[in-house]
Amino acid sequence: MSILYIFIGVYLLAMLFVSLYSFAQAHLLYHFLRFRRKKSTHPILDFDKLPKVTVQLPVYNEKYVVKRLIDACAKFNYPKEKLQIQILDDSTDETVGIIQRELLRYPEVNFQYLHRTDRKGFKAGALKEGLHEATGEFIAVFDADFLPDPEFILQTVGHFENPKVGMVQSRWTHLNENYSMLTRLQAFALDAHFMVEQIGRNQQEAFINFNGTGGIWRKSCILDAGNWEADTLTEDLDLSYRAQQKGWKFIYRPDIVSPAELPPVMSAIKSQQFRWTKGGAECAMKHLQNVLLNPFPMKVKIHATAHLLNAVIFIAVLLVSLSSIPIWLGFQMDWIPETYFKYAGGFLVSFLIIALVYFIANLSLLDFSLKGVLRFIWELPLFLSVSMGLAVHNTQAVWEGITGKKSPFIRTPKYNLSDSKDKWTQNIYNQFKIPLTTYVEAALAFVFTLIVFLSIRSGTYQMLVFHLMLAFGYGLVSWYSFKSYRRVKV
Repeated sequence: MSILYIFIGVYLLAMLFVSLYSFAQAHLLYHFLRFRRKKSTHPILDFDKLPKVTVQLPVYNEKYVVKRLIDACAKFNYPKEKLQIQILDDSTDETVGIIQRELLRYPEVNFQYLHRTDRKGFKAGALKEGLHEATGEFIAVFDADFLPDPEFILQTVGHFENPKVGMVQSRWTHLNENYSMLTRLQAFALDAHFMVEQIGRNQQEAFINFNGTGGIWRKSCILDAGNWEADTLTEDLDLSYRAQQKGWKFIYRPDIVSPAELPPVMSAIKSQQFRWTKGGAECAMKHLQNVLLNPFPMKVKIHATAHLLNAVIFIAVLLVSLSSIPIWLGFQMDWIPETYFKYAGGFLVSFLIIALVYFIANLSLLDFSLKGVLRFIWELPLFLSVSMGLAVHNTQAVWEGITGKKSPFIRTPKYNLSDSKDKWTQNIYNQFKIPLTTYVEAALAFVFTLIVFLSIRSGTYQMLVFHLMLAFGYGLVSWYSFKSYRRVKV
């Protein structure tokens, strides 16, 4: 019995963390609802006073999307003599030739092609080297899978009239949102970040993050903050916290959109998730103590803590799911009084708060329409289940970030797919090595499916919904993982 109470303690501590995180999310939701209808200002500079701007395009083996990127950037509505577009190419494949041929089509555009023979520092290293050659006072960054709006620079550069502004971030939208269920669920998650979290933090002057792309920096801000560093997998979050701790102000513009591609297969999603969650944990270890010890306002400290530790939610979910197995058995064997479950039910409020954040964020983009309500009613439980199913994979990433284990920057494969008729299986950048965590996910799917069956059979429904979501989440994630890692003959 003493071992059982240890599991109950683990369960309660993990749920306590989820609850505290949910309260921070609820506070962001409050500020989002309070300020969401506040119109963004559009500071416009006189055309003859426009500053020099450099656009940096970090590229690594992007044969499917680099032509599209170059074509979009060539259409920037900005004086040609004041615009420099750097292609920071680390490619080792035919992407090199595609870029060089494409640049010949735009002799009137000031493209600067910089090719590195090594990937020292990965994306951060490329951006840092490019900065030495940058002629612009301001630096915009776009990843290879983005399609920048031609008006992006004109819409954002006016904010820098305020000398305290160091960065302006736009909102990501999704080129292939309706490609599949997986892309829909990713859009569901990202839209919550770009609506509730970014708006909620920015409106109360808490720290926000540059999202790695779709933003523009003051060059002197980058240099003042210590320039790009490659000691974390999220160089964007790292630089954001260094800059804001030095007093620079960030602006978030949700009305300016930067369309991008969503990974259409689970292996690519996991690659991206691993980098984001591990990098976030690395940044927490690097910056959280400084934020807490320095004289920042309490709201900054609270939201910085929730922001930097948000990936730890996956560890909490994994601990809750694993400890729920012996707790379920305790209910089955009448080892645990029924009142324990009633008290523990209070923690479910935290999951409802988190669900509400995602629900309202997505509905706001559809102006709270009835169609949106009906659509998200079924997408929300599906999203929550898949998020739980990613707990094993993302827990490994967070743990490596906390413990300081280093790993290379693994790029997310790009596909250039617009509808379901396009096939991802022909992409040469697909990953084929099945990680151990995928087998663990499949095993957990089997275990929780068995528990669901036994719960229904015995009429013990205390944890049925939770275990049903876990069985479905782990099952879906493992199924799509095995499917995406398979080789397809061309």
